[in-house]
Amino acid sequence: MRKRMVAVVTMLGIVGLWMGQLFAADPIDKRPQPASERNWQIGMTPSYSSGNFGTNTTSEFVYVPFSVRRYFRDGDVSLVIPFVSVTSNGTATLVGGQPIQTLPGRCLKKGGTEIDTDKPECLALLNAGQGVAGQAAQKVTNSGLGDIILRGRYYLVEERDYVPLIAITGRLKIPTASEGKGLGTGALDHGYGIEMSKLIGEKWLAFLDGGYNFIGNPNGVELQNQYWYDVGAGYYFTKNLLASVYFEEYRALVPGLVNIRDFFFAMNYKASAAWRFNGGVAVGVSNGAPDYVVSIGTSYRF
Repeated sequence: MRKRMVAVVTMLGIVGLWMGQLFAADPIDKRPQPASERNWQIGMTPSYSSGNFGTNTTSEFVYVPFSVRRYFRDGDVSLVIPFVSVTSNGTATLVGGQPIQTLPGRCLKKGGTEIDTDKPECLALLNAGQGVAGQAAQKVTNSGLGDIILRGRYYLVEERDYVPLIAITGRLKIPTASEGKGLGTGALDHGYGIEMSKLIGEKWLAFLDGGYNFIGNPNGVELQNQYWYDVGAGYYFTKNLLASVYFEEYRALVPGLVNIRDFFFAMNYKASAAWRFNGGVAVGVSNGAPDYVVSIGTSYRF
């Protein structure tokens, strides 16, 4: 089991945030909410991601987060409780809801697309469980509770004239996902960041976010801490319909692996004071990223 976990902690991401942080956050949620008696919000945004993450085996992830958010005048606090399903041969897992490569970089041949089975320690990782010499272990699907995430935001600077809205953020990943099933690393993570956004005219919205995550180390595996950033823009087709696009990058958790880089396209629709709907598609542009991710969700404010 320990060998499998070593192979299950070197395939990173994300997803920034559907997936907890997994990819950029809803741009509407980054903006202060107007004064209202509706200070609570519940939501669910399921997502599906697939990719080989720099290996020769495709892994698949289903991430279904249920979130509860409390709004305050100068910020908000959210609790995310996810259900996850992972189909992999032990070369990928989730970190804070983000699919990552978990096979050590030293185990990939030049170019990062084939596993170097000439190295005994790498072959042992792949053969952990039911693998065959020279081949990766068979893929299996495991499901269950994911890592619970607590995150918050505080607005430091109000938007005015040429000054953007600036907020600081914090997040804590509680390791509730099963390490043995490859649903998480079994280690505690915490991260901090900054968000900036600026409305340009009446239609355009620009944003820039960044942060740093302190990644806990599972037994027998040492992971790098992770910097991340995203930059993007949105356009209001109507006052209730926003389309946006981001470029995102997350540092690989294992030295020698390629950083996660992707473009994320999103639509957000405010149907009423209570109901919102959102959807998004991410396309990976590096070997460390999922090939694609699709998400769709809704939230209710009361």
